[in-house]
Amino acid sequence: MKITSVEVVLEDRPGFSPAFVWRKNLPGSDGPSTGAWLVIETDAGITGFASAPRGVIFKDYVDRRFRAELLGQDPLMREYLWERAWELDRIERFAPNMAHVVDVALWDIGAKHANLPVYKLLGGFRESLPAYASTVTYSSIEEFLDIADQALALGYPAIKLHAFGDAKKDALLGERLRAHVGDDVPLMYDGSAGFDLMDAVYLGNALYDSGFAWYEEPMREFSITAYKWLGERVRIPLLLGEVTDGAHMSAGDFAAIGVATSLRTSTFLRGGFTGAMRIAHLADAYHLRAEVHGMGLESAHLCMAIKNTTYYESLVWGNPIKREALVDAQGNVHGPKGPGVGYESIWAESGIPQGLEKFVK
Repeated sequence: MKITSVEVVLEDRPGFSPAFVWRKNLPGSDGPSTGAWLVIETDAGITGFASAPRGVIFKDYVDRRFRAELLGQDPLMREYLWERAWELDRIERFAPNMAHVVDVALWDIGAKHANLPVYKLLGGFRESLPAYASTVTYSSIEEFLDIADQALALGYPAIKLHAFGDAKKDALLGERLRAHVGDDVPLMYDGSAGFDLMDAVYLGNALYDSGFAWYEEPMREFSITAYKWLGERVRIPLLLGEVTDGAHMSAGDFAAIGVATSLRTSTFLRGGFTGAMRIAHLADAYHLRAEVHGMGLESAHLCMAIKNTTYYESLVWGNPIKREALVDAQGNVHGPKGPGVGYESIWAESGIPQGLEKFVK
């Protein structure tokens, strides 16, 4: 099988509605934007799809680098093509949330060729997994408590906070939320890299006292030494490696210094399915967890394929909140039906994105 065509279809995307914010000093949700679909066709009649943000930038990458690299290649040689993307990154420094797109489309082709959903081609481990409600930042502690009540009523068994970005206020929120939901509801906290070491230590110790299950990315992840110092000063488990460059290589550094209890993995920021599975297997070698970052079909496939992950992340926003379509009334996400990633099953209900009609069989 050979790749015969590599196309990018730009798509106007409406953004989140209603809009939301993250912590203080960090931009919130995107408004209307231009995204893209990558379409890779083969001489076997199998077409691979993947979604990209920042469509104009991604199209430039494809036009200048990826198309010439991919045409004529065997799409089943995913490891080789993943390494080629890393070679190109040496020149381009691809945005981390776009370099994964080619790998996702190649796995879509491979799984369709095998007539399997991607998670089974990856080596399926389970068929379902609990989802946690991952909040945006709300206006007050009282609103957070209301959102927690809604999440539990919708069936979510656990809750993760993206809070205010103020160490003392977030510590108080954690204390109030624990008292509100009781001791049996798992709670997690994501700092979105909002703190320096002093505030990260203060907040980490407060969250530990409130029984939080993990403490995620409280500081920017460029300084692994700073995280080593953090790990020496807090008892709460640290979940690390979400946005640092280097995929499995930088994840390996967090494991090597002994600071991470869990490593973050995803297709979106960690090099597609190939990079995500490298991180998961690396973590497993040290009895660490590999928690999947983000929502959607790609994350659902990873959750079904990775042994050492415990939850699917389901973003909730607005007030009232809604349960994500992939999550059932009992708060579980299930293995997507194949073959491939499963975009076509979504399009069968919502409609084929404009411009892709001629590519969808």
